[in-house]
Amino acid sequence: MIELHHVGTPNGHKVSIMLEEAKIPYQVILYNLFEGEHLTPEFRKINPNNKLPVIVDTDPADGGPPFAVFETGAILLYLAEKSGKFLPRDTRGRSLALQWLTWQVAGLGPMHGQAHHFIRYAPGEHSYAVERYRNEAVRLLYVLDYRLREVDYLAGEYSIADMASWPWVRAARTIDIDLTGFPAVQRWWEQIALRPAVIAGTGARDLGTPAHYANKKQNLTAEQWSNLFGERMLAASRPAIRDGADRS
Repeated sequence: MIELHHVGTPNGHKVSIMLEEAKIPYQVILYNLFEGEHLTPEFRKINPNNKLPVIVDTDPADGGPPFAVFETGAILLYLAEKSGKFLPRDTRGRSLALQWLTWQVAGLGPMHGQAHHFIRYAPGEHSYAVERYRNEAVRLLYVLDYRLREVDYLAGEYSIADMASWPWVRAARTIDIDLTGFPAVQRWWEQIALRPAVIAGTGARDLGTPAHYANKKQNLTAEQWSNLFGERMLAASRPAIRDGADRS
């Protein structure tokens, strides 16, 4: 059994899609980021980075105690190896899947995430940051489109690389990027959207995106900002300070 510590964001949906596709039994444990439920010492024990999603494998292959995995690229690879599914077995196919998975976690996700931050969350005007990250978000979609003009799926066959990329492409509409300008991406996106596991992994009541996460412009309270981006998020990563300890 897999414990899925989940929130209905693009990163969360990478993992819920994979669990549905691979038919791995799992239990969902939901978190509210706005309320700071990811900032507890208990959660940090399974993810030192205080981010979601995380999985805990309660029945790992080595027969040992429950094993936690954080970072979506690592989670997808772990689940692919556990299930023997959605990671090509031939040398070239496996390498292609890992190349495009790495491209997503190092580029597509972070750059689109920064575009979302400055367009949807950051208060005030940030014209340079908005232009910088939106342009990079668009550029990366052109990279994806270039690849998908040649193949149906990123590694040639449907794999964890597609599952990693698809939810972030779906979220592009929230920052007013129209996929009609990327015809190969749109064809790929629509094809994957029809898969039953994708529908289940993103649309079930305990897996879908809460309405307040999907607002095109977020107006956060001071507490919510602190939980997501500010002092409370920073404080959760600081070491505990004991009386008389060095505070430098």
